[in-house]
Amino acid sequence: MDFQLEKAAKLFKALSDPKRLAILAQLRSGEKCACTLQELMALTQSGLSYHMKILCASGLVTAREDGRWIHYRLNPEGQAAAVRLLLEYTTPDSVQLENPCARPDADCCQ
Repeated sequence: MDFQLEKAAKLFKALSDPKRLAILAQLRSGEKCACTLQELMALTQSGLSYHMKILCASGLVTAREDGRWIHYRLNPEGQAAAVRLLLEYTTPDSVQLENPCARPDADCCQ
């Protein structure tokens, strides 16, 4: 399968679950420790780990380790890639996008 299609599928899979969307909403206010997310989301450690693995693989979230704790935050580059992919797959070929940064091939956003 085409690498770009696999990349898009990972991203859209990450966005297709209500719990993952709720996690993204929690991260909008800033970086959070896994223990905090676990409590806020009422998830088990393994449940949170499963969702975070998908979010990190999609590029929407990044993780950093601090001793035995893992902290998660939104990835601005992942957000930009998500917007580009959505536009790429939903904009008819005949439509010219006004904003050059919205084009999937725009150098300024990569």
